[in-house]
Amino acid sequence: MTSSTTDFANTARRVIEIEIAGLTALAESLNGAFGAAVQMILSARGRVIVSGMGKSGHIARKIAATLASTGTPAQFVHPAEASHGDLGMVTRDDVALVLSNSGETPELADLIAHTRRFSIPLIGVAARPDSTLLRQADVALVLPQATEACGTGVVPTTSTTMTLALGDALAVALMEHRQFTPEHFRTFHPGGKLGAKLSKVADLMHEDMPLVAATTAMPEALLIISQKGFGVVGVTDAEGRLIGIVTDGDLRRHMDGLLSRSVAEVMTRTPRTIAPTALAEAAVAVMNECKITCLFAVEDGKPVGILHIHDCLRAGVV
Repeated sequence: MTSSTTDFANTARRVIEIEIAGLTALAESLNGAFGAAVQMILSARGRVIVSGMGKSGHIARKIAATLASTGTPAQFVHPAEASHGDLGMVTRDDVALVLSNSGETPELADLIAHTRRFSIPLIGVAARPDSTLLRQADVALVLPQATEACGTGVVPTTSTTMTLALGDALAVALMEHRQFTPEHFRTFHPGGKLGAKLSKVADLMHEDMPLVAATTAMPEALLIISQKGFGVVGVTDAEGRLIGIVTDGDLRRHMDGLLSRSVAEVMTRTPRTIAPTALAEAAVAVMNECKITCLFAVEDGKPVGILHIHDCLRAGVV
């Protein structure tokens, strides 16, 4: 390892340690104002309008996206665009969350004035308690004094990290109050790998299942296995409850005289099953653990669908 790469790593550690110190100071500084901000958002009938300029604007976009994906309707509004017509997006039903490290960003003036003119609740986030933003805000969230990690004190680094963490803290507090679940999250995030991981068995299973009665002769069961294409057949009793399954392993174990046997003589009893409401990822874990490729989805003991590992692969669950 050359000395230059070591220096780079040391710089990275220094930056991270400085930002950790900032986050620690932020955590220790939180008080009743944070709870007041959460209550203000919960009381809003409309959306959270998140705004900021420059680096604060980039952080504001991320906070708005996090809020929106976790059950709190939110929208980013660019402060400069707001001054040219986008103020019409901000209504009396909304609450504004405005970010500015200095609290004196000129481009925010019209947005702040708009919230005051129409009595729109305003949450301000800044590092200076006496700044225009925080003096005008209904709830002031003050960022603690912290060293910027750049070394010059002019590049937003620690301050933007603290602001981002504060936005995450607001989102999680709102989530916990609303008892927001992974299933709720999937509603707002159906695409991509995360959406796939949160798919339910019911989303992927097939309702046209290979099923036979326990008294069925094996030649007929083999025909069903071939027709359905899952490589297995489920076995049900007179009430329609799943009592067994015939797999390729069962066929090999009973090869001698197979065609003269009934399904009840060949099947594996009490097979592994899963609920249709379970996450598909949980079904994959069961299939991997048991070294099987199919699972019947069962409700009240009765099969309602069948899931193949290939269904999970196609959906991106694994």
